[in-house]
Amino acid sequence: MVKNQYNAEQIQVLEGLEPVRKRPGMYIGSTDQRGLHHLIYEIVDNSIDEAMAGHAKNITVTLNDDGSVSVEDDGRGIPVDIHPVAKKSALEVVLTVLHAGGKFGGDDSGYKVSGGLHGVGSSVVNALSIHMKAEVFLDGAVHMQEYKRGKPLADVKKVGKTDKRGTLITFTPDPEIFDTTEFSLDLVLTRLRQQSYLTRGITISVLDARKKRPAEDEAFPRLYRFHFEGGISAYVHHLNESKEGIGTPIWFEKDTTDGFVEVALQYTQSFQEHVVSFANNIHTVEGGHHLTGFKAALTRTINAYARQFGILKEKDENLSADDVREGLTAVISVRLREPQFEGQTKGKLGNAEMKTAVETVVNEKLSQYLEENPTEAKDIVAKCLLAARARLAARAARDSVIRKGVLDGMTLPGKLADCSNKDPAQCELYIVEGDSAGGSAKQGRNREFQAILPLRGKILNVEQARLDKMLANNEIKALIVALGMGVGEVKDVSRLRYRRVVIMTDADVDGAHIRTLLLTLFYRYFPELLEGGYLYIAQPPLFKMQKEKDVRWVYTDAEKANILKEWGVKETQLEETEESEETEESEENAAVPGRGKGKKEEPAKRKPRVNIQRYKGLGEMNPDQLWDTTMDPENRIMLQVTMDDAERANATFTTLMGSEVAPRRKFITTHAKAVSNLDI
Repeated sequence: MVKNQYNAEQIQVLEGLEPVRKRPGMYIGSTDQRGLHHLIYEIVDNSIDEAMAGHAKNITVTLNDDGSVSVEDDGRGIPVDIHPVAKKSALEVVLTVLHAGGKFGGDDSGYKVSGGLHGVGSSVVNALSIHMKAEVFLDGAVHMQEYKRGKPLADVKKVGKTDKRGTLITFTPDPEIFDTTEFSLDLVLTRLRQQSYLTRGITISVLDARKKRPAEDEAFPRLYRFHFEGGISAYVHHLNESKEGIGTPIWFEKDTTDGFVEVALQYTQSFQEHVVSFANNIHTVEGGHHLTGFKAALTRTINAYARQFGILKEKDENLSADDVREGLTAVISVRLREPQFEGQTKGKLGNAEMKTAVETVVNEKLSQYLEENPTEAKDIVAKCLLAARARLAARAARDSVIRKGVLDGMTLPGKLADCSNKDPAQCELYIVEGDSAGGSAKQGRNREFQAILPLRGKILNVEQARLDKMLANNEIKALIVALGMGVGEVKDVSRLRYRRVVIMTDADVDGAHIRTLLLTLFYRYFPELLEGGYLYIAQPPLFKMQKEKDVRWVYTDAEKANILKEWGVKETQLEETEESEETEESEENAAVPGRGKGKKEEPAKRKPRVNIQRYKGLGEMNPDQLWDTTMDPENRIMLQVTMDDAERANATFTTLMGSEVAPRRKFITTHAKAVSNLDI
């Protein structure tokens, strides 16, 4: 046979669930923590579909001590009778065959609307689990079948009697597939709380039955129950807990020929918008036609009201889409029979008819609400008019920044020590705190691909400022010019001059504050850096530890304790000598002739020298030390800043950096015990 011949023998046919195990990312997005939790969501979504169809009221998710997860509902139960085509139990077909399920059959299936449209969710979870057990409570009996990596171990059989109804799925993720198999209670709670808001009247319980839980979960109780009669109106209220609202949440719904539309919205005194959209209870992270329809209708409706009642004069320009969304929190939820999602992870809704449906409902219902509530309506329009005036001021300020910036060929900020390489993919920008750290970083860096931008003092808290005030801040202005991608309406991430933007601040309270201010700036005005994976946080060492010729750079207190244990040195011996001192017997304490009972004592055995230096500021480190520990790509540790949960991130920034004091005080008192080494 000819070498490298390409013929039918080279064509692989993957049967059953083999394609899922071969390419899991195609079905669940990734095999990291996000993909791991997607398994829970797939099974829960099936129970939610039962609830939306009116057949289930309760869903319970249990994180078991053996690493498995159980999801139980009180729906109709997966059918267990023999499938007419497959000639085996329908339960086995649903859990072992791709594109098999009850979501394709229209009204006859009992699912008028559904989140699971591809029929692959349950079978994918089965394929990626080392073990799965399905129990169906149906017609007074318990029907059970077990699987190993997607393959049934035996036929479906009756294993007992019951007066319950519903389905219980228990699965254990396969460690051969996933980077980690440890579930985060926090992530599970966030997602399931969201689902309970979207389905009024349903109760979702989460039980953490693990004896040893991840560190971030230790403070949580073991049982949570979510039940919200207010639905998405309560959801908007929850999202605005840390903000000063204008009036109460506005809520309306309507069933159209194209689908069911439900909207809740409320304006706040903040400057950021927070709009989330769902289709059949699936969070459409990338939006889609339903979100486009909402935005268009909102702009049109508020402009029409402002002109009808003379708030906008003939000579005035219309309010822009950005003006009417400043400070807006909204939840858009649609349900339709044949949704067209992009991919199995369902990030964007492609049904064009939902744009018209949402536009029509919002135009009608919001106009009606504004006319019936004139006081609140005028407050909303006043908020939008203020945003319009600020937008014009910001445009002038932004143009000023751009004129002085690299976009018009002018010089970069004088404080920026740029790199010689002009390929953004190879370049990285270090944002450092103060001139002292900036000096060390400039001397220690690799000039070819590392640029240094020192910031003087603390930048403006942009959570409490509009774009025009933000652009008046010299430090922020210098940072925007250095990045090169512009800001506001002319922002273009393709012009970003560095593919790594690294925040490098001191390991003290001031450094943490500056880092938080910078993260707030990037999250609110440059989210593309987080979405593209361009933003990092440097991890300079806390200690330099030396025992004779053994030198270690240490990044945490726990690591320090482990090294001391390895060296056989007790930490209590170091309490008084931690700042660059040595633990060793001094000559004064050594035995001397004539001391004691008149006998010459044996000299004490010298203890090994242990030198520990604590670095609170980057300026305390020599340039070569800063390079070796924090900037050298071969040795450094950096944390990549991502935005997996935008809703939680938004709430955190609002709480920590917003104008409302009470939520921040509550946050501090709640988490104070978790702070082990607070510098005062």
